[in-house]
Amino acid sequence: MEIPSSTLPPVHPQENYEQGHRLFKKAFVFFLVIFFLIVAFWYGYEEGKDVSLRGNESDAILSPKDAIIINKENKENVIDFALFWKVWGILKEKYVDNDTLDARELFYGAIDGMLAATGDPYTTFFDPEENKEFQEDISGTFEGIGAEMGIKNDILIIIAPLEGMPAEKAGLLAGDKILKINGETTVNMSIEEAVKKIRGPKGTPVELNIFRNGDEESRTLTVTRDIVLVKSVRFEMREDIAVIRVSRFGEDTEKEFQAAVKQTKERAAKKVILDLRNNPGGFLDTAIEMASMMLPSGKVIVIEEDGTKKQKEMRARGGDVLSTLPTVMLINEGSASASEILAGALRENRENVTLVGKKSFGKGSVQELVSVNRETAVKITVARWLTPKGSQINNVGITPDIEISLTPSDIENDVDPQLEKAFEILRDKKE
Repeated sequence: MEIPSSTLPPVHPQENYEQGHRLFKKAFVFFLVIFFLIVAFWYGYEEGKDVSLRGNESDAILSPKDAIIINKENKENVIDFALFWKVWGILKEKYVDNDTLDARELFYGAIDGMLAATGDPYTTFFDPEENKEFQEDISGTFEGIGAEMGIKNDILIIIAPLEGMPAEKAGLLAGDKILKINGETTVNMSIEEAVKKIRGPKGTPVELNIFRNGDEESRTLTVTRDIVLVKSVRFEMREDIAVIRVSRFGEDTEKEFQAAVKQTKERAAKKVILDLRNNPGGFLDTAIEMASMMLPSGKVIVIEEDGTKKQKEMRARGGDVLSTLPTVMLINEGSASASEILAGALRENRENVTLVGKKSFGKGSVQELVSVNRETAVKITVARWLTPKGSQINNVGITPDIEISLTPSDIENDVDPQLEKAFEILRDKKE
């Protein structure tokens, strides 16, 4: 059927042209926007890929406080924790003995590794068992061999065998390097690992392969573990001289030292020998309190310096009783940390103090114990300390005024030339 021409719309050529032109412009703008979106996406993709390939190009140290921690990209100032979880997943999925893995040990080990990366052997993590052992150390009662250990020049070393304890009875000396524990090498072993392997139930043996300065080859000693009861302070009077032996700076030390000072005055001692040999240190505040009993009030005891080089002076708090008495301090390779603080404070503030023995260990850093939760803790180095005159002793130690050795032969024959020299010096002193 045909449509009558009278029913068709009228035809206007100019109007059709304008309408088509408008449609063309709209289509052109639309495709232009799509084109730019595609170009922008491609450029961003290539840039991101290039950054990913470059990785962390900078060799400069990135401080944790400056790092941006996210789980997306790997850029120069970004730490991608997704990497940690990816490795965790790979280990869980592919490790041949993955059914033997303990997730808690993996977790604690990761924290250990992070703190070990500081390069500071005194910044450490305490898992629940280690934290319990550390608290026992502070209280002065535990089962083991009774020796303070440290790491010096990347070698596990005996800082101090405690008086009357199994380590001392077996013949271990300050400065002995521990090469093996029960046949296992100590290379790359942390202090905490070593302590865990050496401690054990009373009556059980532990075999230590050691190297001693002056020996041509290593030797193996078997030490039988026992209950270690550490008495901080011992006092005796010989002639008119008070001999005060301080073995550590623990929770009970301040009270015991006060008792020794009281006896010194009651028994009218005119001179003092302060024996800090094989004293590995302990609480900084205990050292401050003890120094306050031996220095005039207000004297600088130690200078604490933080990571920004900001310094804080710690001064004697009053209670001086002993500063007028001529004093000889005994130190050796096992005198560390708080022992060195006390030795430096007395020598640099008093003219009537003489240091005798061997150069001290050289631990010039301050640690803070931070509880992470009810069971774990972090012991972290928060500052370095300097002597009152600003001397740094870390890895250097304090050199005595009179250097005298105590040899293995002296110990075997029950003679003590260092103590004898102290008495000799004081006998020559005029009252």
